[in-house]
Amino acid sequence: MGAKESRIGFLPYDEAVKRVTDLELKRLKDAFKRTSGLSFYMTPQCFYREVLGNGVPPNVAEVIYTSFGGASKGLHFNNVVVGLVLLTRGRDEEKAKYLFSLFTSDPGGYAAKEDVEAVLQVLDGEVPASLGKCFNKGDKVNYEHFRDWLLENKEAFTLSRWLLSGVCAILTDDSDTPTFYQTLSGVTHLAESDIIDLEKHYWLLKAQSRTGRFDLETFIPLVSPPIHISLCEGLFFAFDENRDNHIDFKEISCGLSACCRGPIAERQKFCFKVFDVDRDGVLSHDELSDMVLVLLEVWKDNRIDMVPELYNNVSDIAKGILKVHDTTKLGYLTLEDYQIWSVQNALAHEFLNLLFQVCHIVLGLTPATSEEEGQIIRGWLERENRLGLQPGQSWFLISVQWWQQWKNYTNYDQPSILSSLQTLKSTATLAAASSDRSDELEGIIHAPERSPDGLGRAETAKIAHGHISLQAAQRPGAIDNQDLVAIDPIKVPTLTMEGGRLKRSLRNHRHFEIVPEPVWRALYHWYGANLSLPRPVILNSNTGQAELELFPCYLLFLRHESATPSSQSNIWSNIGNVPPPSVPLTRVLVYTACFSRKASIKDIHLFVSHRLRIKEETIRLWLYNSENYLTLLDDEDHTLESLQIQDEQQLVIEIRNKDMSWPEEMSLITNSSKMERHKVPTEKGATGLSNLGNTCFMNSSIQCVSNTRPLTDYFITGGHFYELNRSNPIGMQGHMAKCYGDLVMELWSGTQKNVAPLKLRWTIAKYAPRFNGFQQQDSQELLAFLLDGLHEDLNRVHEKPYVELKDSDGRPDWEVASEAWENHLRRNRSIVVDLFHGQLKSQVKCKTCGHISSRFDPFNFLSLPLPMDRSMHLEITVIKLDGSTPVCYGLRLNMDEKYTGLKKLLSDMCKLKPEQILLAEVHGAKIKNFSQDHQKVRLTVSSFLCAFEIPVPGSPASKPPVNSITSNGHQENDPVLIWNEWPPSAVCNPEASLAKGFLNVQNLPGNGSAVTGYIIAMHRKMMRTELYFLSSQKNRPSLFGMPLIVPCTVHTTKKNLYDAVWMQVSRLVSPLPPQDSSNHAQDCDDSMGYQYPFTLRAVDKDGTSCAFCPWYRFCSGCTISCTDERASLSNAYISVDWDPTALHLRYQTSLERVFEEHCSVEMSHQTQAEPISLDSCLNAFTSEEELGEDELYYCSKCETHRLATKKLDLWRLPPILIVHFKRFHFVNGCWIKSQKIVKFPRENFDPSNFLVSRDLELCLPHSYTSPALSREPPPCQNSSTSANPKACGGGYEPICQHPPQMNRRHRLSNSNEYLEESAEAESQDYTPQDDTAGGDEFGLRSEHLLESVSAYSLKASTRHTDVIRIHDLTTNCSTESRKRKGFDSIYSLYAISCHTGIMGGGHYVTYAKNPNGKWYYYNDSSCKEVHFEEIDTDSAYMLFYEQQRVNYSQFLPKMDGQKMADTSGIDEDFESDYKKYCVIQ
Repeated sequence: MGAKESRIGFLPYDEAVKRVTDLELKRLKDAFKRTSGLSFYMTPQCFYREVLGNGVPPNVAEVIYTSFGGASKGLHFNNVVVGLVLLTRGRDEEKAKYLFSLFTSDPGGYAAKEDVEAVLQVLDGEVPASLGKCFNKGDKVNYEHFRDWLLENKEAFTLSRWLLSGVCAILTDDSDTPTFYQTLSGVTHLAESDIIDLEKHYWLLKAQSRTGRFDLETFIPLVSPPIHISLCEGLFFAFDENRDNHIDFKEISCGLSACCRGPIAERQKFCFKVFDVDRDGVLSHDELSDMVLVLLEVWKDNRIDMVPELYNNVSDIAKGILKVHDTTKLGYLTLEDYQIWSVQNALAHEFLNLLFQVCHIVLGLTPATSEEEGQIIRGWLERENRLGLQPGQSWFLISVQWWQQWKNYTNYDQPSILSSLQTLKSTATLAAASSDRSDELEGIIHAPERSPDGLGRAETAKIAHGHISLQAAQRPGAIDNQDLVAIDPIKVPTLTMEGGRLKRSLRNHRHFEIVPEPVWRALYHWYGANLSLPRPVILNSNTGQAELELFPCYLLFLRHESATPSSQSNIWSNIGNVPPPSVPLTRVLVYTACFSRKASIKDIHLFVSHRLRIKEETIRLWLYNSENYLTLLDDEDHTLESLQIQDEQQLVIEIRNKDMSWPEEMSLITNSSKMERHKVPTEKGATGLSNLGNTCFMNSSIQCVSNTRPLTDYFITGGHFYELNRSNPIGMQGHMAKCYGDLVMELWSGTQKNVAPLKLRWTIAKYAPRFNGFQQQDSQELLAFLLDGLHEDLNRVHEKPYVELKDSDGRPDWEVASEAWENHLRRNRSIVVDLFHGQLKSQVKCKTCGHISSRFDPFNFLSLPLPMDRSMHLEITVIKLDGSTPVCYGLRLNMDEKYTGLKKLLSDMCKLKPEQILLAEVHGAKIKNFSQDHQKVRLTVSSFLCAFEIPVPGSPASKPPVNSITSNGHQENDPVLIWNEWPPSAVCNPEASLAKGFLNVQNLPGNGSAVTGYIIAMHRKMMRTELYFLSSQKNRPSLFGMPLIVPCTVHTTKKNLYDAVWMQVSRLVSPLPPQDSSNHAQDCDDSMGYQYPFTLRAVDKDGTSCAFCPWYRFCSGCTISCTDERASLSNAYISVDWDPTALHLRYQTSLERVFEEHCSVEMSHQTQAEPISLDSCLNAFTSEEELGEDELYYCSKCETHRLATKKLDLWRLPPILIVHFKRFHFVNGCWIKSQKIVKFPRENFDPSNFLVSRDLELCLPHSYTSPALSREPPPCQNSSTSANPKACGGGYEPICQHPPQMNRRHRLSNSNEYLEESAEAESQDYTPQDDTAGGDEFGLRSEHLLESVSAYSLKASTRHTDVIRIHDLTTNCSTESRKRKGFDSIYSLYAISCHTGIMGGGHYVTYAKNPNGKWYYYNDSSCKEVHFEEIDTDSAYMLFYEQQRVNYSQFLPKMDGQKMADTSGIDEDFESDYKKYCVIQ
């Protein structure tokens, strides 16, 4: 048999099977198949778990497995049978032989003493003292002598006690624990098979729930229509007996029984509950009026004949009912009154019939008889016939052959039935003699039309030819629709569930019938089917009528076949995931699918992404016209009909590469000479950028800069051609400016939906290798490099002068700032400086001598710090001893907080003392471990934290209430617990309590000292299986629910334990409803008949084995009787074993994990997600900070390194302000991202409050600004004008600061001619002018002083720089004061760069405002218009603001008479690299 030789060779298999019955042998075979699978051997682990059970010690189980003949391969079935027969039905002689074989390999030989002792050490861990008698004649013993000793010492060791001292496990257990289905069957009119079948359908219905509960939200769409919406809530609560807003399986079973299977009085009682909205047991006048109104609507929907009530007023009908049937004369109907009224009332009977249909077709109850089934389907079809086809519905096709068999089986074909049904069946109007068959050929079935006699023509013919047979027929098999479907020659999987393409020759009624979706689902549930053929109901665009679309659009989907990557490495391969030009993109047919012609591109896109389990943003659809002509389907509102897409049209499913590039775009780029690129008119600037391989960071930055209108105008008008600086040693020889300019012209041409930034990517990769490859990068770093590159390539200063940096040395800020700005402009003049550069003040103060050193440095970014959230959100559930509903609290704790601090915070909220709180991690139905006070708080995923209340010495909470509540709802006057005086210094030790079920405490000296603590209790239920090996495995205990902490003292009685447990679990047990309001069958006994619905047992830690009995007794726990005896449980746990009937009928599983949510949970979430303002970030940026020991400052006054404070301030604001949020932080050796939300203004952003305040009176007399570098206003016409601002025109004129309206001579660095004039002016004497044309600028805060400053500028102009830029001679800190003096620093947002995901694996997108005033969303190559409210501002990474009321045209250079730079070499460099790449390929 391939297994190890069994030690039970003395008992042959043939002999063993004679000792078992045929039923037992079949059960053993089935159980073996279930556990061993397809193999013929049982694994050791399976043997331990399924045959012996978890209670057998592993060492003993291993010995038994090996002795049965088990090996690494497994254990054969024959050996299992022989072993089980020996253990349960073997004779003492056979058992003795088996035990002897454990100690020797030769059953006929001798057993050595040392071998016996070794085996006994493995089994029991000890050697019995009586073993010496066995070996009293030597160190070896034969079988006979061993047998004689063993029979005299049956208690010698574990296995002998098991096998010889009484059988504790038998082969078959004849006792029957009632199953859940049997219990439900006992209290309903449903058979056990009905309940089993109903359960399958119930889980399908519950799976449609959004919340995972069968609640009202899930219930209403299922039953309405046909149930009127006004009745849905009443019908739901008629099922939901325990009123927990969830219909569990027990409730739906009992409700369906009461509504459909009970006597008529019981069924009408269920209807009464539907109308009794307030659940007071009577129907008031208002409830009666609502009932009559709904019943009349139900009658109109389901019947065409008239009743007298249709002609009367609803209120009058209600009054008439009360007048005749109100036996109490109190103005309402009791249940008995309603039942009497409903017996003879047609409206009540029709409503009951409607409920009957819904319960079977929608809720899944199987009809009791075939005739009942036919009536249910007929009633549903009659109603659908009257309503007609409705757009959005789906109808299903059924083969007419099967339909006819089913009708014969249900006696469906009767004239009275056909007269109503065939109206529905005339929907197609497909007369053979009709001359117009265009609709049929297009696969359209129109809404139903009624023939004069109510019969369809096809069925009329059947009746006339006598095709109706009323003879009894056999039950048909599964629905067979195979003959309706044509054979598809394309052998690929289909994505949709249309079932196949129908044959074009099909005719309604002749080949198929149609039924609505609920009817189809019911028939499928009852019979099954080999093919489902759903078809949608659409609205004809021309006629406006509803039609059934038999032949939806049949589409072929292609996908890309992965190509072998090239092994060559060159500079071109570093610009992105670009495939070799010689390798075309291969597209392969992989799927087919059918969609309605009314389906939109968005519908198809969502369906395909969900069907293939691909994120929506990583998939695109293309219309495949030819190999070189594809159209991107990016307009989601278009339908297949509007696009004129026909059958068998090919669509390409494009899935984004791992590096975020799109295969089709890469193919288009590399095969642009072969593939036709179609120009598509678009809004200028609304053009996307292709992702070349994780280049979304670059695309996002480019789009933000591209939408900087002044800079874009500069490039579009060709200004950069006149200012290229190709001789700049720290520039890029003009490559950056030229490539970026070409790209901007493409983006703003308005002729393409997307372009590939190949040349710019090549330039960046060439000059900045850190941006090479396919790794995700930081868009802010890329933007800094781009602006620096553009600046150096467009720098108007061709020969940079040497500039000496001077310390402030006590000079006024305005003087130092002016000097620093002047020095900066001597080396850096470009359009980038004009627009983006501002100035910061950096001040360091020595903490020893108070010496202050100020520096003024330029910036082009304002990098603002975001506060790192160093706290954690923790939710903890508090469970009290009084049995009240647990409460969940939300806490925010420091990352280093310990459980001691957690207890103190929780104590303040839940009103329990810290020593009353026991923290435990609950995993499943058991306590995983207890949290120790000295440990740090940790967040766990697999378990959740609970705080159990425990009694504390001397506290009122430690003493339980005197009155206890029994399971029947009555109070007893017996005290629940008998407590003695608590020792004032009793100390609990909860840390050690996990290993033992009882809390360890310290016994204090003195008389009357008592041990106090708690005991852990676990809920258990017995899981019954019909396939088992030993009787102990037939009913296995299973843990469920929440564990309990039960107070226990040395004086606690067993009854006290029952009371304490009941106090905590009574909320989980539903009270027995009054007989007149229960859905249970009236002739059943559903009372529990006992005080407690559970039994307590002493168990061990795992909750499945007994705490006292040895394992070989297979005891699942010794019963703790409900008596007044002391509960001496030692170190045991207790299990709460629920009575099966109480568990099935009264225990509310839905309440196990229900808790009340304290307001602190929401507050904690709000605190965690509470956004911060942009102003708060600026406050943090400009606040003073202490420099640490590792950042000592060299004080020029002290002439040594000192501790100091540092402060950054804003001095000058640029026209274009870029705000960067520092979301990425390096913490504990890894980069983490701050998800903090920053709220920022869209319009009227005023950062002037954060500018350094200055005193104008002190500044003006000492002002000195070079006329060549100042931004002063035009000179006044009066040559004698002094510094007094009133000298110009007799008054002060407000002047816009950035930049002011200046003549060409006084502009800020705009041409070479201006540089020459500047040089001349510097050599002349200068008389100070009114220098009020400064700028309100603000800059960036950084841990390093040079962060966000141009790398190239810093190398050229700074050596000891802290930060850079001045706020020309301005005024005081007041914003109003500045505005009165003409300083306007109001900004408007025009672009946002957003980052989602984690660092290194996230994605960048851009939102930008177009000159047309609309906002656009740039996601790599995709660009679409959005409303500002749709922008994901929460993920903002960089903000771009432009200053209002600034004439940006003055920054454009004068090109008249200027000579353009030679750029031919730049293009040649790029083409040369591209050709080299092609040659390599």
